Amino acid sequence: MAGLAGLLADRTRAAFCLALLDGRAWTATELAKHAKVAPSTTSEHLDRLIGGGLLVERRQGRHRYVQLAGSPAAELVETLASYVGPVPEPTGTLKAVTARAALARGRTCYYDHLAGRLGVAIADGMTSAGLLDQSAGFSRSPTRACPG
Repeated sequence: MAGLAGLLADRTRAAFCLALLDGRAWTATELAKHAKVAPSTTSEHLDRLIGGGLLVERRQGRHRYVQLAGSPAAELVETLASYVGPVPEPTGTLKAVTARAALARGRTCYYDHLAGRLGVAIADGMTSAGLLDQSAGFSRSPTRACPG
């Protein structure tokens, strides 16, 4: 467990894993730019994350793509991130602020389902309309059939 925790204890590696929660495969160059680190150090960090089982790599021509090793790795990163207090939002360009707001409205949870404010609003609306039953998790309401 200490070895796994050590992988994520580094700010650069943690930034890589958090970025990869979007479900895409990223190149080392993209991750270096995102984490604001030199590309020369990126390969070493990625090799450690791959060796530790958190990431997998795929080569396409001369490009190396990495992504989280699956849902368990994504859940681990999301769970650990939930223990961190709120990070102050950096002020930025209008484009950056708009992008952050769009991600907060409707994002997905690593391939599985819609999340963010949009996902919550849809779930609440379907529950209010009697289409979802939340009494024991989420299920279709037995009292009202879904259209379609």
